Amino acid sequence: MNFDFSDDQKQLRDQARKFLAEKCPPKAVRAVLDGKAPYDKQLWKGLAEMGFLGVAIPEDFGGAGAGHLELCVIAEEMGRALAPVPFSSTVYLAAEALLLAGSEAQKRKWLPAIAAGEAIGTLALFEGKGNPSPQAVKLTASAGTLNGAKKPVPDGAIADFAIVAARTGSSGRETDVSLFLVDLKAGGIEAKALTNIDPTRGQAELSFKNCKAEPLGASGEGWSIISRLLDRAAVLIAFEQVGGADRTLEMGRDYALDRIAFGRPIGSFQAVKHMLADMYVSATLARSNCYYGAWALSSDASELPEAAAAARISATQAFQHCAKNNTQVHGGMGFTWEFDCHMYYRRANAMALGLGSLSYWEDALIDRMRKKNAA
Repeated sequence: MNFDFSDDQKQLRDQARKFLAEKCPPKAVRAVLDGKAPYDKQLWKGLAEMGFLGVAIPEDFGGAGAGHLELCVIAEEMGRALAPVPFSSTVYLAAEALLLAGSEAQKRKWLPAIAAGEAIGTLALFEGKGNPSPQAVKLTASAGTLNGAKKPVPDGAIADFAIVAARTGSSGRETDVSLFLVDLKAGGIEAKALTNIDPTRGQAELSFKNCKAEPLGASGEGWSIISRLLDRAAVLIAFEQVGGADRTLEMGRDYALDRIAFGRPIGSFQAVKHMLADMYVSATLARSNCYYGAWALSSDASELPEAAAAARISATQAFQHCAKNNTQVHGGMGFTWEFDCHMYYRRANAMALGLGSLSYWEDALIDRMRKKNAA
């Protein structure tokens, strides 16, 4: 497979990088990290004005109608900048769920609002510790109402609506799970913000008590939709992780060239050279897998499940590896609050669990390849 982004898509990446460099400097990220705001509202508004929120939303629903490849290059730049906005929860999860399974009325209500920056969405899937599975869904749906709790829900405390996975049967099979769309501003919902390693990406516990909900997709097809949604989101989030990995590599390299010890830049020392080289190899391998995932996602290829898992695994490893070693290259200064190393380290570890653990995706890749080879 020989794949690369087009010149227009690369220009879009450059445009996004320039915009984020101006509108999302480290001090803007720190403002959210310090608790001055739950997210950067001005940046969110700017992303909508630039058309980035609706880049993969069809024009019929208020978006730009560009596609997933354009969304991938924007995701990469969002990761480089550590953008403190609910981009992944709204664009990769909520909007994609609507595109996969939403009714015409649901799409017309929420997708234009997302593209305009007027609505924040999320996916309420997890119910505590553990990885995604139909058996882990305990929240119940009956007669159009939901009862139970979800946590952690990405950006759940600031979201306007949520796609909620609920149990509608008792056989223990995948067909017992259905999806519902919930207006979080309605009654019967309590949101509680949770403390996590990266405050720039908020999480919450959502409690539902006789909460009215409307079906999203057909009854019993919830887990099938979630599986497809997670694959799509895995590719997009992997691009964010690669963006973060590349930026931490650059930070480490620049510091190694500027920091003088024993009369020489520390980058001239073999131990530092090897550390930076390992970071480069890790980030480059992840980028290769992400490009494969981008191709599979944009072409709706049958290889998407394997490509998504490979992208997710390599990008998670690369971002964690590069963020950790960037701190090491900076030495004692890397552990201080004043340097930005910790912000990338926080994000790397928070993103590592956002769609399920690394081992979950490793097991998924092995299982998918085994089934494909047996077919």
